[in-house]
Amino acid sequence: MLEQIIIFFSGFPPQLATFFLSMLPVSELRGALPLAYFQFHLPIEQAYFFSVLGNLTPAAVFLLLASPFHNWVSQKSGIFAKKWIKYLEHTQKKIAGDYQKWGLLALAVFVAIPFPMTGAWTGSVAAFILGIPFKKSFPMIALGVIVSGAIVSFLTIGIKGLF
Repeated sequence: MLEQIIIFFSGFPPQLATFFLSMLPVSELRGALPLAYFQFHLPIEQAYFFSVLGNLTPAAVFLLLASPFHNWVSQKSGIFAKKWIKYLEHTQKKIAGDYQKWGLLALAVFVAIPFPMTGAWTGSVAAFILGIPFKKSFPMIALGVIVSGAIVSFLTIGIKGLF
């Protein structure tokens, strides 16, 4: 699958390919940045910049549109809306304790950890589920993406130094 993605984006300018790759929930910044550096031969600064920018774009769009979309679906879908709202309330109760304990910093740290399922996409979904408004959640997600980009950049440079 990675090979097919690389082939698809090989016709794009490297900066644009990096931007789009980092938007994907499969690769996000963690996959796009090393790929930009090793495959597209971008300098690490450019790989970092376009990866961070691309990773933040869908997070911002999601955070801005999730609540209006949720409200619209809730009004239009009847019984499904009731089940969805009940599910969201259950999920909020389940993870609200950790959020209450650690606050917005937990969101930034969660996004910053460069492991699978801990990026900007998941952080944006968590912020929506917890009802954290855009003006509070996006800066923390951005901080997490910036830190994650730095970690992945240092790891990428270190890997190149080994070979």
